[in-house]
Amino acid sequence: MQGLTSFSLDDTVMTAGSKEFRYILYSSSQEKKFAQITLNRPEVMNALNVEIRQEILAALDLAEKEEFVRAVVLTGAGEKAFSAGADIKMFQTMTPFLAMEYLKISKGASERIENFPKPVIAAINGFAIGGGLELAMSCDMILASANAKFGQAEINVGAIPGVGGTQRLPRLVGIKKAKELIFTGDLIDANEALKMGLVNRVFSTRDEMIHFAEDLVEKISSKSPLILRLAKESLNRSMAGLMQGLDYESVLFSFCFTTADQKEGANAFLEKRKPAFVGK
Repeated sequence: MQGLTSFSLDDTVMTAGSKEFRYILYSSSQEKKFAQITLNRPEVMNALNVEIRQEILAALDLAEKEEFVRAVVLTGAGEKAFSAGADIKMFQTMTPFLAMEYLKISKGASERIENFPKPVIAAINGFAIGGGLELAMSCDMILASANAKFGQAEINVGAIPGVGGTQRLPRLVGIKKAKELIFTGDLIDANEALKMGLVNRVFSTRDEMIHFAEDLVEKISSKSPLILRLAKESLNRSMAGLMQGLDYESVLFSFCFTTADQKEGANAFLEKRKPAFVGK
């Protein structure tokens, strides 16, 4: 199964309670002391729907209960993408009310990662766009292979980032660079992301990234889990004001779905044509 063997985890795929996962893979290793969550929709570049976010939450609950797990690695199945973002098909019929309901679950997954009592490391191979980048930015560290591409491309489909992009991105790369990325919807490569401070390290191959992740988890697991938790909580306090910004972002994201431009953007994306925005 993709995403499991590369990390040399145990062969057993875990489930949350009696519910088997449909859109993710979960495994944990008592020997290596970490759990891996793999977004497992490679046929659609690991696009994020409501269900996959709910399964991430369930997997995190399982990882928290397993005392031997000292860190979590979040990655994507296949070679093309960590996650290409939200499933744009949802945007065709989304209303402001549905947008707010969607954000409750989407933000819940990101905030759970951000406040998870154990370190969470994103391992990015391929595209991390839109909601995929937002999910990665909620992790404590981001590792990238050389083929990784990053961007907040929501503006291309008539929307703004709604799951933390307008708030976490400027805190990582600075307001000017964040505006450039969000206003243009352009993608950047792994080396540029490293220069901006968006990622921690870049590796020439996926295998190198995986080996480093294993070494990093080994180093982390040698520390006190209690002190690590306190350090993470204290560091997160340096992001004071984030919650208010996230709430306002949610309001503006939902407002996008009252506009004709949003519908045009989503339809054009799915029809593989250039959108004709009119400013309404």
